[in-house]
Amino acid sequence: MEDAEDVLQESFLAAFRQFQSLKSEESFKSWLLGIARHKCNDYFRKKAKLLEIPLDEVHESKLCYGSCGVSETLTAEETLSKLGDKEKQILYLYFWEELPQSDIAAKLNIPLGTVKSRLHTAKQKFKEHYPHHLNSVKGDLTMKNLPEILPDYTITKSSQPPFAVRHEELPGMLIVPRMGEKLSFGMYDLPERKLTGTYHLAVTGNVSIHGVRGVEISSEYLDTDGSKEENIVFAQLTDSHCRYLGGMSVDKDGLRHITTFLDGDTFSEAYGIGENNCGFEVTRRPKGIITACDNGLITNANDEVSDIVGRYTVMINGKAYDTVRLIDMQSSRNSCMMCEYYLDKNGRTILWRRFNQDDWAIERYGRKWTEALPDNEKVTINGKVYVHWYDCITDYIHC
Repeated sequence: MEDAEDVLQESFLAAFRQFQSLKSEESFKSWLLGIARHKCNDYFRKKAKLLEIPLDEVHESKLCYGSCGVSETLTAEETLSKLGDKEKQILYLYFWEELPQSDIAAKLNIPLGTVKSRLHTAKQKFKEHYPHHLNSVKGDLTMKNLPEILPDYTITKSSQPPFAVRHEELPGMLIVPRMGEKLSFGMYDLPERKLTGTYHLAVTGNVSIHGVRGVEISSEYLDTDGSKEENIVFAQLTDSHCRYLGGMSVDKDGLRHITTFLDGDTFSEAYGIGENNCGFEVTRRPKGIITACDNGLITNANDEVSDIVGRYTVMINGKAYDTVRLIDMQSSRNSCMMCEYYLDKNGRTILWRRFNQDDWAIERYGRKWTEALPDNEKVTINGKVYVHWYDCITDYIHC
C-alpha cells in the first residue's frame, strides 16, 4: 500500500513539473497514465535491482562453533536458491550486508514491522530447507537462563605473577569433554551487548573415531528469535591435550554427514588446532612467546600460537574473579583471529572475548572490521589491528 502511494505521489509530482508538455485537455487522461506507467516501470526496475542476490558471494553462511568460536560451513547457496525472492532479499540484507532492521526498512521502503515479520518468515523457511539439522539431541541438555544484556565488567591488571592452571575446556565451546559435563553459554554482540543466542552443551556418550577414543558432545543453539539448531561434535581430552576429533550434521533425508580429523582442510578450517591437530595443551603456564606491551601484544612465533599473558581481576556481575589471561591466535583464510580466555584457578572461563584481524573474512563481509565496528575496542598485535567482535559468558559464573 505504501509503495503504491509513493508511486502515485511521484506520478503527480512529475505531471506537475511537466505540465507544459500537455498538448490538449482532451489528451490529459492518456498523458497522465503514460507518466504513471513510466513511474511504475521505474519502481519495478528499482525493486528488481534490490532483489538481485549475488549468490556467487554466498558460499558459506551457516555459523557454527569451532576452535575459535564462530566458524562457517558450506550449503547456504543451495538453500537460498529454494526460497522466494523476498526471503532471499531480506536474508541477504540482514546477514550478508549486516544492515540493521531500520536500515533495511528504509532501503526497501517498507515499515519496520514488515521487516521484522518478513525476516522471521525467511528464517523459518531457510531452516526448513537447510539440510544440516538433527532430528533429536541425545542426553538431557541443561537449559539455564543467561542475562539478556551482558553485565558490565572491568578487567584490571594484577601486580601478582600469573599462576599455572590446568585448562581442560574444549576451545571455543568452553565445555570439558568428559562424561557427565554440561554447560550453557551466551553470545553477546558488541557494542549493543545484547544476547544474540544461547548454546546448551552436554557430553552424551563415548565414541571411537578412526580408532581414537573420545566423547560425543550434543550442542543446541537457541536464537533470540526462537529458532533452534542442533549439532554434534566429537572431542578428546587426554592428560596433556584437548582437541576436536570431528563434527556431524544430518541432511533433510536423515543422512548423517561426519567430518573428521582425516578430512583435510574441511576439518582444519573449523576445528584444527596445532600441528597435526595435536590440540590445546591443558597444562597452562606462561611461556613468554606472547608478551603484552603498551601498544598491545607482541609475538615472535607463527600466527597459530597461545600463551598466558598476565594476571587480571575480572569484576563481573558484582563478583571479583582472580584470573590469568590466555591469548589464543589462529589463522583462517590468510587472516587471523584472536581469542581471550580469562581463566580462574579451576581452569574455567570467566569471560571469553573474540577479536578479528581488521581484514578477517573480508571477502565475506565486504569491509574491514574497523569500518564495521568503529566503536569497539581495538588491540594491536605485531603492528596489526584486531577489533573486538563479541563476548561469551557461561552459567559457570552464575551457579
